[in-house]
Amino acid sequence: MDITVQELKERLDKGEALHFYDVREEYEYEADNLGATLIPLGELPDHLDELEPLKDEEIIIHCRSGARSGNAQKYLQGNGFTNVRNVTGGILAYRQMEDEE
Repeated sequence: MDITVQELKERLDKGEALHFYDVREEYEYEADNLGATLIPLGELPDHLDELEPLKDEEIIIHCRSGARSGNAQKYLQGNGFTNVRNVTGGILAYRQMEDEE
């Protein structure tokens, strides 16, 4: 199940504690990020042990446009994670929404 940028922003603005991950590359993260933990998509398999305790908890994943995070979502679901949410439109949609406010 996906999450909209509006819902994500509301939850971040409230200071909610989220399991929130960014699967872009390090240079993209350094240029602009939403405060998520960086795990580049190609390194995700190396982090499964670290994520294991979150198997049944909500995990929110984003990337630039939603494509890589969609792949990360499928990968995690295929490894038994039950509540992985992809940010629809990624950071591009998030920043566009902010610009329109």
